[in-house]
Amino acid sequence: MGVLTNKIKRENLKTGDHIYSYRLAYTYSHHGIYVDAGNVIHFTREEGQETGTGTVLDRFIDFSLLPRQRPLDNPCPICSDQSNSDQSKRDGVISSCLDCFLSGGGLYLYEYGVTRTFFLAKARGGTCTLASSESPEQVIHRAFYFLRKGFGDYDVIKNNCEDFALCCKTGLKVIPTVSMGQSGQAASFQAAAGIVISSSLLFLARSSPLGFLATNVTGLAGGYGTYCVNRLANDIGVRRDVMKVVLEEET
Repeated sequence: MGVLTNKIKRENLKTGDHIYSYRLAYTYSHHGIYVDAGNVIHFTREEGQETGTGTVLDRFIDFSLLPRQRPLDNPCPICSDQSNSDQSKRDGVISSCLDCFLSGGGLYLYEYGVTRTFFLAKARGGTCTLASSESPEQVIHRAFYFLRKGFGDYDVIKNNCEDFALCCKTGLKVIPTVSMGQSGQAASFQAAAGIVISSSLLFLARSSPLGFLATNVTGLAGGYGTYCVNRLANDIGVRRDVMKVVLEEET
């Protein structure tokens, strides 16, 4: 593990690891909890499509993923034998083999308990957090609990696969009244979108190409600083608008 890559070999995986894999030419990543013997519990929407509802990005990702989905009449020989109550279940919290989870992508390990310096050095969100992980036993217990009970409705911003994995690892969940979940990936997308909008406004405001160039370089430098601050402020290990999830079986 390091600043440049979080890639990990299969043989080095441990029970309770938070893993992820990139989709659509590294546009976004899908997250889950590694159980054991090559099994992963993860949170999806509609046949494994890791998207929300109603946005242009959702429709673009949906269209791109459709050819890669395994049809229900041709199930994976490994996943089809797993003990889900509904073997045709393809959305919500599901259990699948590692190959189906990766869907042809690489295997990466999400890091916990990193320093602020390390966190900010990772330019891309959705790879690490300042929060500490609880024990593997607690992580697996939560993952199986959510497999049985569900994790609510999937939302690409407020309640996605990374939010699910973070909750399994830390027991923390963002208070439902806030406008955004705890996902580092979602925070990065929103912060980056703000930089693009600011740059576009600068372009429209400057009639001189040289004036635009000087202003835009300064704006981008400041924008990247804002991007980093926003990522840090939305990290589950820093924010205070979270609550401890108490499972019914623990009361």
